Amino acid sequence: MHDTHFYEPRAGHGLTRDPLRAILGPRPIGWISSRSAAGVANLAPYSFFSMLCDKPPIIGFSSIGEKDSLANIRETGVFACNLVTRRHAEAMNISSRPAPPGIDEFEEAGLKSADCTIIDCPRVAETPVALECRLIDIRGLTDAAGSPTSAWLTLGEIVGVHIDRTLLRDGLFDTASAGIVLRAGYAADYFEIGSTAAFTMKRLRVRRDFWPLCRMVTR
Repeated sequence: MHDTHFYEPRAGHGLTRDPLRAILGPRPIGWISSRSAAGVANLAPYSFFSMLCDKPPIIGFSSIGEKDSLANIRETGVFACNLVTRRHAEAMNISSRPAPPGIDEFEEAGLKSADCTIIDCPRVAETPVALECRLIDIRGLTDAAGSPTSAWLTLGEIVGVHIDRTLLRDGLFDTASAGIVLRAGYAADYFEIGSTAAFTMKRLRVRRDFWPLCRMVTR
């Protein structure tokens, strides 16, 4: 048996920093761009982010508190998710700074914006991948007892995808060459995906001698 540190999150972790953000990571960063109904662009990173479904493709991000991104998406029903690479890490960091409504984070971070193709929303022109999304739902998260938290989950369906052709190899997206940046957990910790971290492992199929059992279970 391992000598483990056990704690109940509601009672405190007893460590220097909350370990969960470091354990459940590194996580991809949803660099969300939006535009208010008044026409002001907004750009902000969210590390509570992931792809949740592939048919149709659905992504989700969680905002701690109701921020400008949520207000804009509520007003317009659309947003874009831009891939954060090592080349854009500093700009992403600048766009994470708290700013009053009406501030254009594209300008603050020295980034050029480009129009999306299907939706009325800006995207980061220099990023190698941008996902155009239509809003599915925004809902406040609750705890297991049903009490509201400060987090808001936004779900969107991907309706358009922009990919830099230099990252396409034999019809496959070259993840290792993109220099994708992930959030590692603590305030200043990040990881960059590289080819040395990659390995291949095919998914296992059901053994032939298990098929009779599988048929019985699925009846």
